[in-house]
Amino acid sequence: MKVQRFDWVGAAVTAAAVRSWSAEAEPPVEVESIGALVREGGDAALLALTKRYDAPDAQMETVPVDPAEASAALAALDPELRAALETAAVNIRAVAEAQLGEERRVELPQGHSVRLREVPVGAAGLYAPGGRAAYPSSVLMTVLPAQAAGVGRIALATPPGPDGHVHPVTLAAAALCGIEEIYAVGGAQAIFALAYGTESIIPVDVVAGPGNSWVQEAKRSVYGTVGIDSLAGPSELMIIAGHDTEAEWAALDLCAQAEHGEGALVVAAVELHVLDAVEEATARLAELRPGVSGSAPLALVHVPDSSDAVDLCNAFAPEHLEIFEEDASVLAGQITTAGCVFAGRYGATAFGDYAAGSNHVLPTGGSGRFTGPLGPGAFRRRISTVEIGPEAAAALALSVDAIARAEGFPVHGESAMIRR
Repeated sequence: MKVQRFDWVGAAVTAAAVRSWSAEAEPPVEVESIGALVREGGDAALLALTKRYDAPDAQMETVPVDPAEASAALAALDPELRAALETAAVNIRAVAEAQLGEERRVELPQGHSVRLREVPVGAAGLYAPGGRAAYPSSVLMTVLPAQAAGVGRIALATPPGPDGHVHPVTLAAAALCGIEEIYAVGGAQAIFALAYGTESIIPVDVVAGPGNSWVQEAKRSVYGTVGIDSLAGPSELMIIAGHDTEAEWAALDLCAQAEHGEGALVVAAVELHVLDAVEEATARLAELRPGVSGSAPLALVHVPDSSDAVDLCNAFAPEHLEIFEEDASVLAGQITTAGCVFAGRYGATAFGDYAAGSNHVLPTGGSGRFTGPLGPGAFRRRISTVEIGPEAAAALALSVDAIARAEGFPVHGESAMIRR
């Protein structure tokens, strides 16, 4: 890992300095050209792009995956792994279902009412990273909230491996969730295909799921044509380390997130000896683990006290936050921007990545300031039903007329006044 120490110059300024230092490179401009190719070339473009980026030596003829292939993958899955996925699925589904809103009716003083309800979108396109590795957890994290939301049609896109086939574990996770509409296509082209459609893929209403900078830039590009969940990019972890922090535990948590690549890693501690211990342990453990990215940025921040560490977190808005302080639950209640908070020494981010029930599709890059974890809400939309009787119309008309005329729309006022 590349390591940098930061002096304390206030929460906002220090957070900005760390964010600037650890920021990833700008996404390639080629993303937009991929969108144009998909819109113009459809399935043929998807196959050409898949050959270019994912499976150069494979002979792929179609993008859709036969559901029987997913069913066979589930049947052949190692029993221990299947049991683990089923445990994770139960927890993820339970947390997702707990987020569903109740229908409400608001009675207003003039005698009318506004009924508030939520309905699912018609179709969701979900993206699970893949290719040279398998991410069945991302299948569960995206599919189960969409199902809890009541989405009628769910399409899953995931990259094929070099052999042109989707990894069997990814297919098994899809089959475990009952998903049959699966497409062997990845990267930016998958996002454009889900949003705009091709001969094989019917366009969806919402696109959701994690991915690299190409995927996130494609999601940014299609927003407006479809809804998106968030821009969930490279993994981030911040640790608020107390005086009795187990340095090796913290180091392993940092190394685990560095397995994802060049995401931001931050440790904030009051005592310098804690930063020293975590830095030493992280360097030592990372060297023994080849999957840990050597270019992952680790920022070490010496904060005046734990309240300043909380302020730093709220300014930085990390994807994950671990609190190793004794009063972790108290500090957790003061956090307002982290994507997911793990309170206490036993709360490793890895639990949330896989089986705790919280979602691992989380806001990154500071976007936790205005959005949160993927949940059923990403696949539902609100509808207001206004019921106005004659008495309420008479009571409201004068107010409507006055405001409408002030805005230069007198006919708006007339349409209300005629109902008096």
